[in-house]
Amino acid sequence: MKEVDYIWMDGEFVEWDDAKIHVLSHVIHYGTGVFEGIRAYDNDGVPAVFRLDDHMERFVNSAKIINLELDYDKEKLISIIDELISKNGLKSCYIRPVAFRGYGSMGVNPLDNPINISIAVWPWGEYLGEGALENGVKVQTTSWTRHHPNIFPTKAKASGNYLNSVMAKMEAVENDCVESIMLNPTGYVAEGTGENLFLVRDGELYTPQTADVLEGITRDSVIQISEDLGYPVNVEKITRDQIYISDEAFFVGTAAEVTPIKKVDRRKISDGKGPVTDEIQERYMKAVKGEIEKYQKWLYKVE
Repeated sequence: MKEVDYIWMDGEFVEWDDAKIHVLSHVIHYGTGVFEGIRAYDNDGVPAVFRLDDHMERFVNSAKIINLELDYDKEKLISIIDELISKNGLKSCYIRPVAFRGYGSMGVNPLDNPINISIAVWPWGEYLGEGALENGVKVQTTSWTRHHPNIFPTKAKASGNYLNSVMAKMEAVENDCVESIMLNPTGYVAEGTGENLFLVRDGELYTPQTADVLEGITRDSVIQISEDLGYPVNVEKITRDQIYISDEAFFVGTAAEVTPIKKVDRRKISDGKGPVTDEIQERYMKAVKGEIEKYQKWLYKVE
């Protein structure tokens, strides 16, 4: 389905239906790519990209971790995103930069294969389903374990890493849940398949350490917002049974934004949004829409 007119690929704006790669591209067979997920919000008719510099810094760092040498620096990539949003006439959108090993030698060794970069933008609503932000979602603890940092590069948003997420996501959907919570190799809570996790108990927030997981930019934003609202944030090891006895729980992420969790492993957490989740979600959505002066530093406006 055609979403917008143009995608940027290796220095050119190409039409949506022409944005293609070779079937023998290395990334297809071995997962040798990195990507980002970014959102732009309509700020009184002007697209404002949330924490664009931070996202593209992570993109460049992810490429460095898996040994992709990019021909474009962060500043150039940001300018391309700016132009791409304008060229497609979007006021709000999801943004997906991806760098990957392309068509060349076949085999595990990727070093002789070219490195390609593409950026796509398109409209995208609630990631975890219509009504998720208001009503909350039902989740499960998956049987799939999150990565050990010496097995996969957990600080890179790498394409190959996400097969782990895909398996856990499919398991959740097949079990009539929207999402999975993943445990790390030592049995502590890690994150969702594409989101970080927060618990609320006795007016304080709890979130897992990031040793095994990607350091979420939305996670960092929510920590700052929560502390500004007066909620202490505890970063520590969390067990799955601590989720069951929490007062509230919610996912955060660029796609998921701030999504409340209403049930985990058939145990009721809340009726949807609890009061703390509600306050944090409301402030976050105001921040991304440019309605709070303190957080306007996080917005890159496409003029």
